[in-house]
Amino acid sequence: MALGYIAAFWTVSVLLILVPGADWAYAITAGLRERSVVPAVGGLLLGYVALTAVVAAGVAAVVDRNPSVLTALTVFGGVYLMWLGGTTLATASTLAAMPGEAEPAPWGASVLRGIGISGLNPKALLLFLALLPQFTDRTGSWPLAAQIGTLGLIHTLSCAAIYLCVGVLARTVLRARPSAARLVTRVSGVAMIVIGILLLVERVL
Repeated sequence: MALGYIAAFWTVSVLLILVPGADWAYAITAGLRERSVVPAVGGLLLGYVALTAVVAAGVAAVVDRNPSVLTALTVFGGVYLMWLGGTTLATASTLAAMPGEAEPAPWGASVLRGIGISGLNPKALLLFLALLPQFTDRTGSWPLAAQIGTLGLIHTLSCAAIYLCVGVLARTVLRARPSAARLVTRVSGVAMIVIGILLLVERVL
């Protein structure tokens, strides 16, 4: 697999990751409310690993051709984001006012939430389906699945670096500023709800 393909994909991957979305919102929320952002970010990464495996196995193409499966996935993912956004809004005032005293979620719960946000996002699935194969070398000696797996791993590692920075910066910068933390937490919650609604509107209505 030529380095040119990898470099081109990495550039596009980083640009896409830098666009704020549900992942950013969750990383920021974890930075404000948890003792460590590692479980939350780890969950996001596991979700992307799962999506990479799905695309590499060719399952995504089947899902894409079956509207009912994709619709069900969209509804589930949208409702999940809306629920998570609602719980974030419900706890925003308490977490921001007493950031050091808030009861953190268990590590397992943080990981599962992260997997749900990234792994159940149908837009991410379709993005992987459309993006990863475009940067593979069909004339190379690597099997296509191995190339897709490598590109997916590169994307996941880039996500790890950026989302850890986002979560740590949220903790460092905002925890000392309760009013700013309250605002950012609420914006994060609203962002999750809006993204969930847009998923439902775009796919179902």
